[in-house]
Amino acid sequence: MVIFFNTFKLKEQPIGIFDSGVGGLTVAHAIKQILPYENLIYFGDTAHLPYGDKSAEAIESYSRKITEFLLERNVKVVVIACNSASASAFGTLKKEFGSKTLIIDVIDPVVDYMGTRDFKKIGVIGTKRTISSGMYETKLKEKSPGTSVISMATPLLVPMIEEGFIFDDISNAIIRAYLSNHTLDGIQALILGCTHYPIIKNQISKIFNFNVEVVDSAKIVSLLLKDTLERNNLLNSRGKSADQFFISDYTPYFEKIARMFFEGEINLKKADIWS
Repeated sequence: MVIFFNTFKLKEQPIGIFDSGVGGLTVAHAIKQILPYENLIYFGDTAHLPYGDKSAEAIESYSRKITEFLLERNVKVVVIACNSASASAFGTLKKEFGSKTLIIDVIDPVVDYMGTRDFKKIGVIGTKRTISSGMYETKLKEKSPGTSVISMATPLLVPMIEEGFIFDDISNAIIRAYLSNHTLDGIQALILGCTHYPIIKNQISKIFNFNVEVVDSAKIVSLLLKDTLERNNLLNSRGKSADQFFISDYTPYFEKIARMFFEGEINLKKADIWS
C-alpha cells in the first residue's frame, strides 16, 4: 500500500530504527550500505535489554515510547529492527502510528523471502519471546503449507553478544550446544530470528559446514525499505547524511560495535526517555 505524504519535505527527513541493543545495528548498517544518502536515527534500548525475556506487554510499552521519541524527531519511516518487538508490537504500532509514518518490521520481509524459495525443512532460532509468539512458524506455514518448520529458543546468545563474547571458545561452545540439537538435522535453511545473530553468522554457518542457507533479515529488510521509499517517493538520493545514535543506558560495548559498523566517530547520546 502506498501512503501519500508531503514528499518534498519528507525526502530529507531521517529513517528511525530501534532495537533493544546492538543487534539492530546489523540492520542499520545494511540500510546504510544500500541507502547511503539517508539520515538514520537509531535508538538502542540498552536499559531494558534483552527484550527476549520480557513480557509482550512490556515490549509493546517500550516500543510505543521509542516510536514516539522517533516521531518527535520527524522520522519518515520506523524500522522495528528487533524480532521480539516485531512479534509483540508491530500490530499495535501500525494501528497507533500508521497514519503518521511508515512502519516496517523484520519478520514479514523474511517470511516473504522464504516464500520465494523451495525449502522442505526450515529452522528458526530466536529469543524466548520471538519463538513463544509462534509468529515465524505461523506465517511460514501460511506461505508454504508443506514446509516443516523447527523453532528453537536460544536465549543465551543475546546476552553473550551484548557482553562481547564473540569469536572465542565461549561463544563457540554456546552456539554448538544449541545448534547440535538433532531436531535441526536435515534443515536446508536457518532463519536468524534475532537481529543480534548476524554478528555471529559465520560461526553459525560453520556449525553446518556452510551447507545450510543462513538467513538474516538485515539485507532483506533494507531492500524492502528501499522499495517502500521509492514507491512513496520518499527516497533521499543526494547530499551528505548525518546519523544519530541514542541509547537509554550507556554501555561501552554498544559504542564499540557501533564504531565497528559505522567506522570511526559516531554521534552517540544517552536519552533517558523512561524517567
